[in-house]
Amino acid sequence: MKEIQEYEKDLASIRSMMERSGKFISLSGMSGILSGLYALAGAGAAYFVMQYPNSPLRYWQDPVGEETTLLKLVLIASLVLIISISTGLWLSHRKAKKSGTKLWNATSRQLFVNLAIPLCTGGLFILVILFTGHFGIAAPASLVFYGLALIQGSANTYDEVRYLGFLEIILGLISAMFPGYGLVFWAVGFGVLHIVYGAIMYNKYDR
Repeated sequence: MKEIQEYEKDLASIRSMMERSGKFISLSGMSGILSGLYALAGAGAAYFVMQYPNSPLRYWQDPVGEETTLLKLVLIASLVLIISISTGLWLSHRKAKKSGTKLWNATSRQLFVNLAIPLCTGGLFILVILFTGHFGIAAPASLVFYGLALIQGSANTYDEVRYLGFLEIILGLISAMFPGYGLVFWAVGFGVLHIVYGAIMYNKYDR
C-alpha cells in the first residue's frame, strides 16, 4: 500500500513538472498592479486633454476635434503600453532569474505569438477607426481585442489570465453600448481590473 501511495505521489510530481514546463510561470503579479496604475494615470492625462473641466463621468459625445488632440491621445496610450510592457518584462526577468529559469524559451515564444496576433490586429484596427473619426468605439475595441489576446495566450500561462480576458471582453461589449463613457470603461478595464488581477496573482504566486 505504501509503495502504491509513493508511486501515485511520484506521478503527481511528474505531472506537475510537465504542466509547469508548458506554461510561462515567470509572469509577475506586481507588473499587473503597476500596469493598472499606469493605465489610471494615462486615463487621467487623457481626461485633461479631452474633457477637462467637465466631469469625467459626463456622457461625452463630442468629436475629438483637433488633430493635435488625437495625436496626444495616441501618444498617451502608446506611452502607457510601452511602460507597462517594459515593467512586465523587467519584473518577469527578475522572477525568472530568482527561480533559476529562462525568460525567453519555447513557452514564452509561443505566448508572445499568441498575444501578438490579436494585439497587433486590434491596434491597427483602432488606429483606422480613430483616423476615420469613429472615436466612440475605440475604447470598446481596445478592451475586446485585449481580452481576446489574453484568452489566446492563457493556454501558456496562469488560468487567472483567461478570467481577466473574459472580463475585459464583457466590459468592452458593455462599453460599446455606452460610447460616451469610453474613457471611464477604459480606466476600469485597463486600470482597476489590472490592479485587482495583479493583487490576486501576487498573493497567490509571488509571495
